[in-house]
Order: sequence, then C-alpha cells, then structure tokens
Amino acid sequence: MIICRTPFRISFFGGGTDYPTWFQEHGGAVLSTTINRHCYVMCRYLPPFFEVKGRISWSRVENVSALHEIENPVVRECLRFLGMEPALDIHYHGDLPARAGLGSSSAFAVGLLNALHALRGEVVSRADLAQEAIYVEQQLIKDTVGVQDQIAAAFGGLNHVQINPNGTFSVEPINLAPERLFELESHMLLFFSGQTRFASDVAAAKVRSMGERQRELHRIRELVDEALALLTRGGGMAEFGQLLHESWLMKRALSTKVSTDAIDSAYASARASGAYGGKILGAGGGGFMLILAPPHRHAAITQALSSMLAVPIELEFQGSHIIFNDPGTRSQTLQRLRAAAIA
Repeated sequence: MIICRTPFRISFFGGGTDYPTWFQEHGGAVLSTTINRHCYVMCRYLPPFFEVKGRISWSRVENVSALHEIENPVVRECLRFLGMEPALDIHYHGDLPARAGLGSSSAFAVGLLNALHALRGEVVSRADLAQEAIYVEQQLIKDTVGVQDQIAAAFGGLNHVQINPNGTFSVEPINLAPERLFELESHMLLFFSGQTRFASDVAAAKVRSMGERQRELHRIRELVDEALALLTRGGGMAEFGQLLHESWLMKRALSTKVSTDAIDSAYASARASGAYGGKILGAGGGGFMLILAPPHRHAAITQALSSMLAVPIELEFQGSHIIFNDPGTRSQTLQRLRAAAIA
C-alpha cells in the first residue's frame, strides 16, 4: 500500500502567464507557495477476492473492470499514461474542497502519479513528476489549464517559477529568513466563499481574451519581479499587499467570469476593514479568497467576512511525497512479479 501526500498551493502573482497560449510567445513567471493543506492518495493492488477488477473512491465510488469504464478523468488518464491496468484500489481525500482555486485537480494528478510510480518501485524527480501531470491534464484530459499548479504541487515551498516558450521551466526557491517567513504568514488570511466551479470553464474564457488583454498580462508578469524584490529586500507587507490588489484588478479585467458581485462585495468589505489587498485564487469565479492584512486587523476583517469560512494556514515546503510505503507480503510481491514476467 502507498499513501502520497501532496500540498495545495496559493498563487500570489503571475497567474495567466503560465498558460501555453501566453508563454509560448512571451514566456511566463509565477510567484507562489504551497500551504499546509493537502490531498492524500492511497493506492494498492486490489486483492483477488473482489468481484470487480478495480475500485476508485473519490467523491463517489467506482467499481470497474476496464480502463475505459473509469469516469474520473485524472485516474483514467494517469493509468493510461503509465500503461497500467485498473486492477487497483485507489482512494482520494482532500483537506479542502475541490474546484476552489487551490490547484486541487493538479495536486491530485501529481499525487496519483507519484503514488503509482511508488507502487511500481519507481522514483521520479520533482521536475519529471510536474511534467507528467502537465501532459496528462493538457494532452490527455485536454483541460484548459496552465502549468503552475503541477509545478507547485510537485516541488512545494515558496518559489519563483520561470516558464520558457518551449515549455521548460526553472524553479527557484525564495530563501527568506524565518522571521520574514513568519511575517508573511502572519499577514495572510484565507477565506472560503462557499462557491466551487470548474476552473477550466473560467480559464477558457480568460484564454480566449488573451489576445485582447496583452497590456494586463504583461503587467501581471512585471508584478512577479516587483513582488519578489519586495520579499527578498525587506519591503513592507503593505507594499506587497498593494501589489496583490493591483494584480487582482488586472486579473478581473481578463474575463467577466473571474469575479462575481458577491466576491467584489466581500473584497471591498475586507479592504474597508483594513486589508492591504488580496485576490480570488485560481481561475476565479468562486472558491478561496486570499487577504493580506496587518495582524491587528484580522479580527475586524474576519467579522466583516463572517459569511465566509476562515481557514488558518501555514506555508509548506515538502511538496508531493510518499508518507507510507508498504510493499505487502513477500508472496504478494512475488505473485505480481511473476504475473508481470508472464505478460
């Protein structure tokens, strides 16, 4: 049995520039962090005593006998990519709701690929894990997704990611002193709006408008460098929050689907209560809202946003990793090896 833990992420700056439609011409960059909220993927070879060949448990349970019967696209296409039969018992659990702007779908893809490789006794690099998840989501599932979520989930930590026009990328950890990291953490608030959505639907509208919104996207890319300089050179959190606010305004301009009246009202209330800035995470349209504010204003902001659920968070630095690996009994292992040799 394998259990893999993979973190969700918060994207501060650069969202939108990580879509192929943009970076293949202009390149892209993202400043993001993973947080101490995760998804867990458990997988094992299904014992032969069940009537079905495979069992997949996510928001519902699928009992299947063949690959094409699997309805969950991430599970189906990850197995197809690795050339594996669905003779498995796969379970997904998440600390936070899916389709809420924290990169949960990509975290699931990364975590499942990591677990399946481990089940086969394979170790893959973080870069390869991210690239595999990108391929599965973009080429096999054909979702309208960028590349930042898979990279964040695979690597973990607070990072500056640069994306080249050919799709290669570099991940540069942002090494801050513990006091500076705590300062950033202590200014962050995360709220759940209660609304979920399919990110690819919102993203598709954004992608269609990219040709008309080049000014906003170039500015979104510039904000990555400005925010990075602020963090590493000791700039104030008020300035960092102002950049978040500017980034949010630019993001809203990309599509009418990015925000809603309820989100705009909540964000205005947070700003009126002392927030420096913030944004809806992910593609937009609902999900989680990040607010940056001085700690002494947190109570007032939480009260102003009482219709939303406040979620305490900390930064995370491990990325996707195997937390339990039990290969099973010796006889089970030998049976699998013999079956593979015969095949």
